[in-house]
Amino acid sequence: MCSGPCQSSLLPALPDDVLLIITRSLSPKDICNLSLCCRSLNSLAASEKIWFTQCDVINFISTRDVVEWRKGVSSYKALCKFLVGVQPLIGIWVHQNPELGNVVYVMPGFVSVVGCRIIPQELGPLGLEDGPILWAPVFEIISDFDGAPTFFLHGRERENDYFYPGSVKPIEKTCNILLLEVEPRQQKHGGKLIHSKSFANHLDKEMMKRISRSNSGISRSEIVVSFNRLAFGDRRNLLEIVTSQVGLKLPDSANGPLFPCLRDDVDDENFKRDVELLIERRSLLMQLHKPGGGCIDWHEASDHTQVELREIKKYLDLSSRFRDSQSLKRKSLSGYLRDSFKHLIGKSSVKNGSSFTDYKHAQLHEFMKSSDTIGLSLHASTVKLSSYRAWPNMHDNRFALYKLPMRVPVAGEEYAGLWGGTFGWPPGKPSEDKPGKALFLLLLSYEESEGQQLLIATKILEGTHYVLHPNGSAMFIANINELSLEQFPWDCDVEVKYAFMGEGIANGYGFRYPGSKPGSLFVIQNGLLAFIWTESRAVLTLRRVNLEELLKKGERVSALPPIANFSYLTKSYSNVFAGFANTAALSSPRRNRL
Repeated sequence: MCSGPCQSSLLPALPDDVLLIITRSLSPKDICNLSLCCRSLNSLAASEKIWFTQCDVINFISTRDVVEWRKGVSSYKALCKFLVGVQPLIGIWVHQNPELGNVVYVMPGFVSVVGCRIIPQELGPLGLEDGPILWAPVFEIISDFDGAPTFFLHGRERENDYFYPGSVKPIEKTCNILLLEVEPRQQKHGGKLIHSKSFANHLDKEMMKRISRSNSGISRSEIVVSFNRLAFGDRRNLLEIVTSQVGLKLPDSANGPLFPCLRDDVDDENFKRDVELLIERRSLLMQLHKPGGGCIDWHEASDHTQVELREIKKYLDLSSRFRDSQSLKRKSLSGYLRDSFKHLIGKSSVKNGSSFTDYKHAQLHEFMKSSDTIGLSLHASTVKLSSYRAWPNMHDNRFALYKLPMRVPVAGEEYAGLWGGTFGWPPGKPSEDKPGKALFLLLLSYEESEGQQLLIATKILEGTHYVLHPNGSAMFIANINELSLEQFPWDCDVEVKYAFMGEGIANGYGFRYPGSKPGSLFVIQNGLLAFIWTESRAVLTLRRVNLEELLKKGERVSALPPIANFSYLTKSYSNVFAGFANTAALSSPRRNRL
């Protein structure tokens, strides 16, 4: 192998346009490795043009947006670092509760990604495409000047909007679960951390009983205990305590847009104005979230709050000693049998083969003892999840959101993807007796069964006041291999391309186990799908939806309290978001703003 300029100077000597074509086929990791070869290649790998190309290749945002986002970071390399890190979060995330639908769409903001909840709602006379859709902010991940992500949870307390700063754990490329956690941390550089509120309200005896509720176990001083190993009550209490301490009231200057409006090639003034507001808002949020912010310090005692924190840590230590002494009483035969029974129950409760579900909970004092501080964190992980008809089987005690697998339409699976619509014909037209129609969002996917190709429409959201169909149930199943001879029932100018035999959801053996009745799926020329129940002539009309575009035209409404706003775990069959949505929607004439 030749040394010196013999080979290393050949690549930098190529014209810029040729270099850009070559580097488009390289990954960011390849370019970083290239920079280690020699000085000339190091200079080449530091080129802004090279990293601009990498940002463009990621296809996260448009080329024009790449240029706009560059204004908020130190370099295109820093921007690329952020884009690569958060790209796996883009998509639809759901939870089983409430049954009407808990749909959070993660989309690009401005040098950020934003998680937005689609509110179960009725559509007005303008319909789905032209009418504003209601949404509420759940969280933001904003890039700092060097491309590192910063987490902000949204929530509402005491009639005011708050945000709750935290950290982002490394995001796995194939992540399918998004967890809200409390993370123990070591204080860095001896810097003092921010404390926004007093801890006095949490020192009563009742809180002590709640926070110390952990199953006993063997002390493991050398092992770092993960948050998900704690009992549900401990995890909930820690999240409540941390959010009560780190929450910051959202100033009026931060009540601007979370993402820019849709670009208009004719008139770009609204977009430019939104970008200016986004730059100001992002700068304000980064100033409020100083290094070490969003944490609670357990050791420092510089003020009254920190003294109280030390008292709680002391209480945890005392309760730990008490549990250790109580563990000596478990040597009896009855204790052995009781522990064995718990062991068996714990094993039977393991779901989906997940690595974070175990029969023995960790003790809270084990989780806390090795840390200087605790704070919120967002953990995007990959776990083994089973699913039924594209709907994941979810844990009922995890503060989590689950990612829906989205299939790109291809030949033979042309109808895969997200569809939205309402019951009734013509589509989206309200009647005098019912001025609004409930919005349904369905995920269409394909499945092979007994040699037949089935198209399954899984419900992920319905806009009724009280749930009619279980979350994740199949609204209809069409057999793509079996054509229907049914005629479209209404005399109108409709060109039907195909009609398939199928079955639609019906009242069955209770709410959780609905039955089905025969029907037909009609594929209409103008891009509509219409499933018609043969007996009742009820019709569900659907069209493809682009959630990002709908949200940019939508109306922002108030969020829930912070923990419930991220993951609503309470079983509910009514619209828990209705009170927040209706109040805010009537009082806010602006789009994408409070």
